[in-house]
Amino acid sequence: MNFRQQLHPSWQEVLEPQLSYLDEVQSRISKEDFLPQSNLVMRALSHDFSKCKVLILGQDPYPNANHANGLAFSVPSHVEKLPASLKNIYKELNSDLGLPAPTHGDLSSWAEQGVVLLNRTLTCRKGESNSHLHVGWDLFTEACVKSLADSGCVAILWGNNAQELAHYFNEDRLITSVHPSPLSAYRGFFGSKPFSRANAALIGLGDKPIDWSL
Repeated sequence: MNFRQQLHPSWQEVLEPQLSYLDEVQSRISKEDFLPQSNLVMRALSHDFSKCKVLILGQDPYPNANHANGLAFSVPSHVEKLPASLKNIYKELNSDLGLPAPTHGDLSSWAEQGVVLLNRTLTCRKGESNSHLHVGWDLFTEACVKSLADSGCVAILWGNNAQELAHYFNEDRLITSVHPSPLSAYRGFFGSKPFSRANAALIGLGDKPIDWSL
């Protein structure tokens, strides 16, 4: 399935200058067995651009075919063993807002409220994290992030890859920390309170907060 056709029409309009470049990226990886499956690659950009309120920016898809579903950090609802990064996100969700840890890993209800769950790299080879780091996704996702910043979106940037784009956001709309991965979560992710801070920023902008419960 053509990547550009998966974009919401509003995103197609916003990203019109990048669409031919997106076609090039798709052509570059088309002969590989990549994740997520082709029809889910643009899932993070399938909602109305004008309703985007919060950006959560990660690194790249889960390298496991049972996990990667086109939304950063999310996994299908039937997955019983949650990825470690997602478990850590749920720990912080509980610590920050007092919400019970969900029993599933499906974050689509966040996306439906205007949370853009985007990765810097939108595909990877099966079993190989960061394997598509240099196929051109960085330029495309940078254009996505800049558009969201220009529209006034609040940004939650987790990890070094995401924070490369922090300069696009005003300080009152920027929340950063290390990645929720077990390798780094104890170095500043836990206790960073991203969910309450994002809602406080939205309220300060006169916007409705996100219901982070799942």
